[in-house]
Amino acid sequence: MFSRWSHSHHNQQNDSLQHESKVKELRAALRPLSDRGLKYCTDACLRRYLEARNWNVDKSKKMLEETLKWRSTYKPEEIRWNEIAVEGETGKVYRANFHDRDGRTVLILRPGKQNTTSLDNQLRHLVYMIENAILNLPEGQEQMVWLIDFTGWSLSTSVPIKSARDTINVLQNHYPERLAMAVLYNPPRIFEAFWKIVKYFLDAKTFQKVKFVYPKNKESVELMRSYFDEENLPTDFGGKAILEYNHEEFSKQMVQDDIKSATLWGFDNKLQSTGTDQSGPEITAEPICLAPAAS
Repeated sequence: MFSRWSHSHHNQQNDSLQHESKVKELRAALRPLSDRGLKYCTDACLRRYLEARNWNVDKSKKMLEETLKWRSTYKPEEIRWNEIAVEGETGKVYRANFHDRDGRTVLILRPGKQNTTSLDNQLRHLVYMIENAILNLPEGQEQMVWLIDFTGWSLSTSVPIKSARDTINVLQNHYPERLAMAVLYNPPRIFEAFWKIVKYFLDAKTFQKVKFVYPKNKESVELMRSYFDEENLPTDFGGKAILEYNHEEFSKQMVQDDIKSATLWGFDNKLQSTGTDQSGPEITAEPICLAPAAS
């Protein structure tokens, strides 16, 4: 018994040594990074990209460089709550006030509560919420859980296929290994037609993280219990807690998080200029990023 344990322990050590050398290899292969790029490319980040590409350094490098290019144009860390707050009014996507049993951040998505028509803004809002979930991960946690409630969902409130594909692409390509699990809770029969198409956009790793949960199915209920404490879990997902979204309270929280995020990325003074519609001050404030962030 002991020899088997030491053998597997030895293999784990070997794996982790190999993985660390891959992290070093990937770091060496990257082009010189901007300050923000450096802040993004932590060792943990490089590991996630390697993991997503089965530890193939070349493929991981390509993936990471595409993300860095996307981040430099899309600037997800600069999206501020006041720019997308209208998207949040109905509580269609928000960060839950509880964690799963592993302490991971939970995002609640309620596609039936769709309240806007601009697909670009809807995606910006989702990206903001993903960044916010990451910002609020407890120490030692890297992944989040999505709980998707289909109450009120119909083909008329569903996003177009193209929009679903764009969303999946952003999540898979630019947030690898950030999703632990996506629970599709009690989707209506009509969702199956939508799912048949959408599942083709998912890579194998993401596909395995999608769980269909039906309240009358014993296995489903057990799955939810294994991941969540019933006391925390809202009744909408088969738990005992009452789920009420308060937009005003949530907005206050997000404004606080925007300050936290600005400090993290090193552009505190960018926040002062978001109160006005002029883009002048924002542009002149940009060079602050070249200075090292105050520790």
